[in-house]
Amino acid sequence: MTEELSLYAGDSLETVVDLYGKMIYRLAYAKTSNIHDAEDIMQEVFLRYAKIGKEGKIFESEEHRKAWLLRVTVNCSKTALRSSWNKRRSHEELDENTPSSDLSMDRADTKLSIRKAVAALSEKYRIIIHLYYFEELSAKEVSDIVGVSENAVKTRLNRARNKLREILKEVDFNG
Repeated sequence: MTEELSLYAGDSLETVVDLYGKMIYRLAYAKTSNIHDAEDIMQEVFLRYAKIGKEGKIFESEEHRKAWLLRVTVNCSKTALRSSWNKRRSHEELDENTPSSDLSMDRADTKLSIRKAVAALSEKYRIIIHLYYFEELSAKEVSDIVGVSENAVKTRLNRARNKLREILKEVDFNG
């Protein structure tokens, strides 16, 4: 018998949600910038995970399971953004669930400043920054998840860092 892990690797669905729920939510939110969409996407990802568990699918390793969850999150996010519902929503509704790009808030809160700056980036940069820095994935892993070359990931990281420098130039991190 091979050393492959079963889908759940002995973990209940609740355990998998506990392990990966925050990561999936943060990624979905980074893609959509919408609280409600991120929650819906997270639910969809775990429904798909449960479904393939019933089909007897297996993962080669814990990293394979994590990569699968991230890839499904990216795909579900893209589907949500392309949906006719999303295209018809009013800008007011989107604005109330989107982080403000106004960085004139309390500048002592560095972490919040950086998260808002990242949220102000376009989606193609925001997702790369999120996976690389917040999920601590390598450029190769990000490449596999997003579906672009490793060089494209590195280029986008560089461009995103430059944009973040510009956005954060006026933020006083020393209080």
